[in-house]
Amino acid sequence: MKTALALAAMTALLLPAALPAQNAADPVFTPASMRAHVEFLADDLLAGRDTGSEGHEIAARYVASQFDGLGLKPAGDDGSWLQRIGFQRTERTATPAVLTLTGPGGTKSWTHGTDVIVGLNPDEPKVDLSAPLVFVGYGIENARMGLNDYAGLDVQGKIVVTLRGYPKGLPSEEGAHLSATKAKVAQSHGAVGMLSVGTLQSMKARPWARMLAFANDPDFTWVDTDGKAHVDAPGIRATATLNEPAVAALFAGAPQSIAAIRKLADKSGGKPKGFALKGSARIQVDSVGKRVSSPNVVAILPGSDPVLKNQYVVLSAHLDHIGVSEAKADDKPDTDRINNGALDNAAGIATMLEVARAMAQSPQKPRRSIIFLASTGEEKGLLGADYFARHPSVPVSQIVGNVDLDMPLLLYPFTDVIAFGADHSTLGPIVAKAVAPMTITLSPDPMPQEGIFVRSDHYMFVKQGVPAVFLATGYANGGEKAWGDFLGGAYHRPGDDMTQKIDWTAGARFAEANYRLTLAMADGDAPPRWFAKDFFGDLFAPQAEKASH
Repeated sequence: MKTALALAAMTALLLPAALPAQNAADPVFTPASMRAHVEFLADDLLAGRDTGSEGHEIAARYVASQFDGLGLKPAGDDGSWLQRIGFQRTERTATPAVLTLTGPGGTKSWTHGTDVIVGLNPDEPKVDLSAPLVFVGYGIENARMGLNDYAGLDVQGKIVVTLRGYPKGLPSEEGAHLSATKAKVAQSHGAVGMLSVGTLQSMKARPWARMLAFANDPDFTWVDTDGKAHVDAPGIRATATLNEPAVAALFAGAPQSIAAIRKLADKSGGKPKGFALKGSARIQVDSVGKRVSSPNVVAILPGSDPVLKNQYVVLSAHLDHIGVSEAKADDKPDTDRINNGALDNAAGIATMLEVARAMAQSPQKPRRSIIFLASTGEEKGLLGADYFARHPSVPVSQIVGNVDLDMPLLLYPFTDVIAFGADHSTLGPIVAKAVAPMTITLSPDPMPQEGIFVRSDHYMFVKQGVPAVFLATGYANGGEKAWGDFLGGAYHRPGDDMTQKIDWTAGARFAEANYRLTLAMADGDAPPRWFAKDFFGDLFAPQAEKASH
């Protein structure tokens, strides 16, 4: 929005959450109630709800007040609504990071933000790493999928070079997970650094200009109860992503050209083999870190069944967004730089609040207990959800399922939904059955190249062995164009505000769909179960009782 509507914001706090439900089977979901929540959360007053900001703190209090008004139980720290998380925010210094490559073509250097993007190290404020280079294909290792890109390669004390993404033909969600764990695999083989280069597919999905747009963002990681910043692969001291001029220098004199490697990688099942490169790299990067704090907001609706109330379904949505963009030299005085995050993800929070309202006001409560989680730090790497999944309000063994709400695209009258993650468990048929009375169909992932499965909060519950699903509006009935326009336009920009032609009727319909799904999970005789021999069920919940397909 162009103007901060402070009066409207305060009015939104005083509005009733929604019309009361008519009866237990037919709760009312209104466009006005959805709009009221989003109007407040996406107002300029909150300055984009950045993690650790005052705007996010205001948003957290808003959500807590809504929970309180519904009569839910606080499930944060010490009987409060807030689960306070410490974060380390690592930023660049005035000294630019540099990548230097030495090989058959001589020595060449690039500063961060030109043709290289150099990562930050929260554990090491001044990195100066030099090591030989080894190309390791995609850098993936998984016996079940028949992948062992490190076979026959010695990478101890070296910098590995990986292709971005995963082999064509690999199931998208398994591939996205394996791609997200490359640093840990490299560390397990003794590597100390990692460079990544694009494939034809990955460069089309995420062009260099799109990557550069976020290259100077600070790095965030949560701080554990022992005071140490959490890092997935602390042995990988330095990382960088390379554009074409640097890639050409990297593969100068290599046994196989980058063009040939990319051609093979672009074939279904193509698995380029690794080899030692004829050169070395030096990565220099200085950073400064500081500690900040930001809360999750957590509430519980106790279940009605004397036995099943000790099992919990988590309905989650991220409350944070990306704050205010840096000013550019050519900005006009009235340039809008506030990233309001109306759809990403004020709309998801509004959906969660409306589901909470419907369940809390129903005379017949769900059989299982429901945890409502408004997470922080999602835009920084799913950090708030990761922290909660590792430090939950109840033992994680009692959490039987998760539904995540992230960026519902409420710009068209959707007729289908995509249930990311649902194929791995009984959540698939639960979702399909739950939304069928609304004449909503279930569609497969239409954009597997985006790796959405590992980019939303439900993934952090999956990693703790919890069956989880992320519901998104689908591609039918104009959805494909709406998604394309949004991702190429307002997404993560000031345009994601209340000036968009948001379809609030679609918003009410989306809330009803998620209400039906969450209630089905809470009321079923059996909890959601991983399917037998499922990749994620076997990996993260090997001892859990499985279901047959």
